[in-house]
Amino acid sequence: MIRTLISLEEEDKQWLDQRAKEAGMTMTELVRTAVRQYREQHERLGEQEPSLERLLAQTSGLSQGGDGLAEQIRMRGEWDEEA
Repeated sequence: MIRTLISLEEEDKQWLDQRAKEAGMTMTELVRTAVRQYREQHERLGEQEPSLERLLAQTSGLSQGGDGLAEQIRMRGEWDEEA
């Protein structure tokens, strides 16, 4: 196990101490558990959360008609008309 030193706001440290006490564990074990759960969640959802690059590649070229900028300006003009 690797030791890591972190700095916390005082209220966050107090909150962690209280949660750890309620859970019957040390604050460090609570932090380890939270990091482990966060990592597992991230790894599970990782494939479901596409990167910006992947999203851009998937949506590139969806609009096939005309000048995209002109179309945006036209649509934004409609927003002004509705107000």
